Amino acid sequence: MDDESSGAQRRNQNMSQKLMDVLMLGRCAHEFSWPRRAQDGSYYQVCLVCAAEYKYDWKTMRRTERLETPTPEPTTRRRSHAKKPTWVPRARRLKLDTPVRYRMKNVGTWSEGILDNISQSGVLFHGPEQLPDNALVEMVFEMPEEISGQKNSNVLCQARLIRSKEAKDSEAGFGLAAAILDYKFIHSNSQAQAAGDSR
Repeated sequence: MDDESSGAQRRNQNMSQKLMDVLMLGRCAHEFSWPRRAQDGSYYQVCLVCAAEYKYDWKTMRRTERLETPTPEPTTRRRSHAKKPTWVPRARRLKLDTPVRYRMKNVGTWSEGILDNISQSGVLFHGPEQLPDNALVEMVFEMPEEISGQKNSNVLCQARLIRSKEAKDSEAGFGLAAAILDYKFIHSNSQAQAAGDSR
């Protein structure tokens, strides 16, 4: 019990220090959320520390500019009679060869796999454990700096499994594709706790 309370206390001190840095020094080592879609169809990211918003371009996988908080516009929707394209190009993929731990949300033990790529539509990875389609999945991996804004940033990711199938290479186990719903950063104190959860 003492370990849990001291861990929570250290996390609170760490967050307090970050908040003080932002307030007193005007600087923030941004930790960005998964890109979100705005009403106009563009994408943006929010810093989880200082709440600054930045435009995000999936084609270049970069933040482009800081957004100022706009005044809300009246919401009137008009149906467009223009034809929608029937062919949509695949989202750009960032190739990876990164270890990933995964399991069904809050159930069972963690399995070890390899993250193959990440894109606007989610992640593709392979591992020894097959999970049912549409299952809620937890994954722990190092989120690329192009998305998180941080080097060496481990995240606990919530996702929905889109598909799984046996990999062509029998040693690879199963190929799994998941749509990322959200993630949170795992800081050094939390990593020790996450490692304990996997036992």
